[in-house]
Amino acid sequence: MDWKEVTIYTTTAGIGPVEALLEDNGVEGYVLEDAADFEEFLQDTEIYWDYVDEDLVREKRAQETCLKIYLSDDEDGAKQYAAICAALENLKARDEEHAWGRLCTETALTRQEDWEWGWKQYFKPFPVGDTFLIKPSWETVDDAQGRKILEIDPASSFGTGSHDTTQLCMTALEKLVRPGDKLLDMGTGSGILAIAAAMLGADVKTVVDIDENCLKTAQENAEKNHVAIGRGLCGDALRNPQLAEEIGTGYDIIVANIVADVIIGMAPLFADKLVPGGRLICSGILNERADEVRAALEQNGFTDLVHAHSDDWSAFTAQR
Repeated sequence: MDWKEVTIYTTTAGIGPVEALLEDNGVEGYVLEDAADFEEFLQDTEIYWDYVDEDLVREKRAQETCLKIYLSDDEDGAKQYAAICAALENLKARDEEHAWGRLCTETALTRQEDWEWGWKQYFKPFPVGDTFLIKPSWETVDDAQGRKILEIDPASSFGTGSHDTTQLCMTALEKLVRPGDKLLDMGTGSGILAIAAAMLGADVKTVVDIDENCLKTAQENAEKNHVAIGRGLCGDALRNPQLAEEIGTGYDIIVANIVADVIIGMAPLFADKLVPGGRLICSGILNERADEVRAALEQNGFTDLVHAHSDDWSAFTAQR
């Protein structure tokens, strides 16, 4: 079945009335794009940005708040759409102060194959470092050429292995992990680095992320690859001392694929969590910020820094 994508334009104040309208017309699910959320996101997550694309900011700020729904592209869907349009006209008539925006719709056809499968053509198996072959679940590999197959599917969580920062961390793990090493993954995302470490023989004790959904995804991906990645802790260890304490100490390796500002802020925490002689692998660092990260690590007692980089991104391995 094909689907009709219906975009309803409103304002932040109009979200509630439009939600109620949709519920009255049998629509239980929708995608919300609230312009106010983007401004709040920029303010609340400032320390997690290395840079913000100004063109993206301008584009986002120019966008209207909207709700997107999907109706079946058949007679029933057409009737439902007509009822929603009529209800929007009534809602607009009630909005004497014009606080709820345009309350108009825009439609587009979404084919079933595009909905479910279209994007999958872009994710094919590919090698990383000397050890791994990354593949999605729907692809088969006839000859892995001696590589370990790490299976992971794209999801809302960061980390399919295709990004330079992930690959820089994986190649560092290849060189450093010894069987039984106790490992902490800070900012686990999809869990790909913790999974890779476990496949190399590490004892992955803890994975941490600020998003609860990431922890769930990471565990699912670990099960898919028949490895264990230990407990998942949710929160911001920079701002939550209780979480920082709960993470514990005594780790042989910490891997942190985050961003420069967070790595700089967490440098004392990393030093505290590692055993003497333990190793830190960190990436997510733009090349132009590599010197700042190096300085922060050295100021916190890290030595033997090894700097690896791609065209745009840097990674460090360092010893406590």
